[in-house]
Amino acid sequence: MWDYTDKVLDHFRNPRNVGLVNDPDGTGEVGSLACGDALKLTFKLDENKKISEAKFKTFGCASAIASSSALTEIIKGMTLEEAQKVTNQDIANFLGGLPEQKMHCSVMGREALEAAIENYRTGKTEKKIIQGKVVCTCFGVTEEEIERVVRDNNLTTVEQVTNYCKAGGGCGGCHNDIANIIDRVRKERDTKSATALKPAKMTVLQKVKLIEETLDREIRTMLKRDGGDIELIDVSGNIVKISFRGMCAGCQAAPITMKDVVEAKLREFVSSDLIVEEDKS
Repeated sequence: MWDYTDKVLDHFRNPRNVGLVNDPDGTGEVGSLACGDALKLTFKLDENKKISEAKFKTFGCASAIASSSALTEIIKGMTLEEAQKVTNQDIANFLGGLPEQKMHCSVMGREALEAAIENYRTGKTEKKIIQGKVVCTCFGVTEEEIERVVRDNNLTTVEQVTNYCKAGGGCGGCHNDIANIIDRVRKERDTKSATALKPAKMTVLQKVKLIEETLDREIRTMLKRDGGDIELIDVSGNIVKISFRGMCAGCQAAPITMKDVVEAKLREFVSSDLIVEEDKS
């Protein structure tokens, strides 16, 4: 038995706004009966271009019904610009949370809303068209969809991705591809965070601290996997003195690691004019 909140159970047992809006301004259909979940969302705008009525028809579990019901309650009274900013986390939060294994139901709600808004703006009535490279052939989930749920929900494991969009929940043949997407999104996020934190003009102390943080975050973990380590010895102007430890000390590949990894990372995250040298004293 899933550990549902009282609000989830309430919206499952007493769903709001079930049915279809007469002569809707927007219609969105997502999911598939073959995959176990399907949702049709319709809405009507008032004279101020705000959503005055929203209804749904859902085939699925308690979480799917509750998420659809919650979505219609959330968006009523919103402009389309406001509704477009509603995320799957907003739907889950409105319900007091969902079991992680059922988060894909909130994602389906967000996708249906996007499809309905697109229908209003373009007049297109087709069900969601798969665009981009399909990573999970069992459920027809694309690379773009996986990237989005990873980025929007800060996901870190393949299992979490399966919970949020079903990708990887079939034969399992796409698990490596999903793991690579997670790793790529994480690196992009780390790069943006580091760039945002980098001061435009650094004091010596700020530079040393940022170098230490970069060595620890980007390099030390990698070296430790092979039994090695790295130590910051000195910083003088643009010259950064380091020393390799453990299995890396005296390694024939150390000069390559120093330039292609250590110096490259420090130039990326600290300053583009840094020069790394190995202290062998």
